[in-house]
Amino acid sequence: MSTFKYKPTGRIGLFDQDETSTKLSRLGNPLEKLHNVIDFDMFRGELEQNMLNQDKKSHAGCKPYDVVLMFKIVLLKRFYNLSDEQAEYQINDRLSFKEFLGLKSGDRVPDSRTIWFFQENLIQRDLEEKLFAHFHKYLDDLGLFVNEGKIVDASFVEVPRQRNKKEENEKIKAGEGEELWNEKPKKKRQKDIDARWTEKGGQKFYGYKDHTKTDTKSKLIDTYEVTSAEVHDSQATEDLLREEDSGQELYADSAYTGEPIDNMLKEKGIIPQIIERAFKGKPLTDEQKESNRIKSKTRCRVEHIFGFVTNSMNDFYIQSIGFQRAKGIIGLINLVYNMCRYEQIVRLNLLTIKK
Repeated sequence: MSTFKYKPTGRIGLFDQDETSTKLSRLGNPLEKLHNVIDFDMFRGELEQNMLNQDKKSHAGCKPYDVVLMFKIVLLKRFYNLSDEQAEYQINDRLSFKEFLGLKSGDRVPDSRTIWFFQENLIQRDLEEKLFAHFHKYLDDLGLFVNEGKIVDASFVEVPRQRNKKEENEKIKAGEGEELWNEKPKKKRQKDIDARWTEKGGQKFYGYKDHTKTDTKSKLIDTYEVTSAEVHDSQATEDLLREEDSGQELYADSAYTGEPIDNMLKEKGIIPQIIERAFKGKPLTDEQKESNRIKSKTRCRVEHIFGFVTNSMNDFYIQSIGFQRAKGIIGLINLVYNMCRYEQIVRLNLLTIKK
């Protein structure tokens, strides 16, 4: 039996880390690209105001980790869809993670419990909404929300499927889930009574929905709403709209057709560009088919978002329990997408940016 042993071809040197960083950059380090265009310190004020104990009387005890560092770790989790344990491991193991976080060899790395606690506090304070709004204003000030049209759509965000008894599911659907498993508190903590089952195209989904309104030109997420999975796509439309949408065209697929939506858009001065649907005994005319084809050229741009999250951010599947956590994580996913899209716009010079 042949035994092959790898023969080292180099020696450990003083500049090994610099050489590795240069090679990662040449290969296309996505974290370096983000770091080059986004000053994450823009979030410091919001983070310190909401995440630090402002009433602390003494400086005794262990100094907390920097809030911007912790926020960037949360963003790493969402970009790579990592658990807290995997985040801790990867930060210790990967040079690109350390450089993104500004950590040097030998610096203390937050453990998984600290990472979980920071994200949990952030989500319980609904801080992801404020951070999304803060970055939205930054992008808007640069003129990147062109406001020449919007697209609405929704995507399923699946969570671990629950295995409940029939009577338990009936109680959950009736809004009586809080009454279940009181005698087993550990089991109750693992039960999601907010997620729902739904079916689309013969395929079953369990979890939540991310409803988004996207700028047609920049493909940046303008607003979003989170619901459980059984909520119809069209039901969140009004919550996505803002006063500044008046006068703009709104693109959507045929799930958004119907008189209630048409009337609501008309009242708000929004021009509907919704894909028309054929009905039994009432096929689409050639004129309607041509109109749908033209609308689809713009509407399909929203697929960039869901495709990017699926292919570059390891999908919409998340490990969380309850609506509050799901809402927070989905909001962070949307924020990370906007950051990545902004980096693409800058790097590829896709739009004119105000100075």
